[in-house]
Amino acid sequence: MNQEATTRPPLPDHLSVDPRSPHHVAAVFQHDIGIRFNGTERHDVEEYCLSEGWIKVAAGKTVDRRGRPLLIKLKGQVEAFYREA
Repeated sequence: MNQEATTRPPLPDHLSVDPRSPHHVAAVFQHDIGIRFNGTERHDVEEYCLSEGWIKVAAGKTVDRRGRPLLIKLKGQVEAFYREA
């Protein structure tokens, strides 16, 4: 195991890519994160919760009045991991 792997912060139970969210952890996003949902790796996850078993993804190109994408919640088996370089 290399030095970079030992300095990674633990992945939180609830994480959001939105910097305005209370569940945003900037230190985690300095590394490449992967999300596996129901056995398939997803690249469009905006937010996840491991303990409750859900992810939020953008609903197509639909946006709210502030220009942020509308999110839909999908329930299933969620696994978060750091990708290897």
